[in-house]
Amino acid sequence: MSTQTARPAKALTPPDIIARKGGDPLVCLTAYTTPVAKLVDGHCDLILVGDSVGMVVHGLDNTLGVTMEMMILHGQAVRRGLRHALMVVDLPFGAYEAGPDQAFANAVRLVKETGCDAIKIEGGVHMAETIRFLTERSIPVVAHIGLTPQSIRRFGGYKVQGRGDAADHVLADAVAVSEAGAFAVVVESVPESLGTRITEAIAVPTIGIGASATCDGQILVVDDMLGMFTDFTPKFVKRYGELAGHAQEAIARYAEEVRTRTFPGPDHVYGEGPAKAGKT
Repeated sequence: MSTQTARPAKALTPPDIIARKGGDPLVCLTAYTTPVAKLVDGHCDLILVGDSVGMVVHGLDNTLGVTMEMMILHGQAVRRGLRHALMVVDLPFGAYEAGPDQAFANAVRLVKETGCDAIKIEGGVHMAETIRFLTERSIPVVAHIGLTPQSIRRFGGYKVQGRGDAADHVLADAVAVSEAGAFAVVVESVPESLGTRITEAIAVPTIGIGASATCDGQILVVDDMLGMFTDFTPKFVKRYGELAGHAQEAIARYAEEVRTRTFPGPDHVYGEGPAKAGKT
């Protein structure tokens, strides 16, 4: 018996996303839990269950330690909260690099166990064969180029990609993955002019994160844009809230009321009530 939540007819599909090329910008955010999925669903076109969950939720230093089991667990949670937005789940580091067969096996597992609409793979020209293999076998793929966090050891950290002569290499990545069948391409941390070039060069939507306002859509990590963290904010993040500060204030008030025994008060405790009738 399937445990997946039924979705209404208005739920978005990969063809709906492709049709937005050059049209109204795509609104995209990450989500890792059911409550957050419910909050963002009515506002977004695409929700990514990103391997950033390793850093945001589990406190890892990077995304390299994220496992298939973690992606499945959080994918299942997000699926329960979505009715409208298209849901994409990251294939984590080590789950697809060995070749198309490995990628297909793990992508099928993600689709079956989470009910996701598509998977996301990092990499450009060298991943085109794998993307083609998946899409030819009915696995919709979102590609991810530019700064690919699973490659930070090769890049030497989280560094802007595509400056100077390297721009042509990133552009070639975009063309390769789009021609291989990806229905959208995440473009991360590249110069603004390169983000525009890529958007103009490929036939599928670009989703920018630290790229350009001319991209066909934008994505941010939801915890970043809500201000859930106070220690680090990437340049490309705009804070639309300061929830960490509000949460700290609320927790401090709670702690003070517990210590002074003003919580729980009369409104938060139970009275005796009527006695229950015994069985006859």
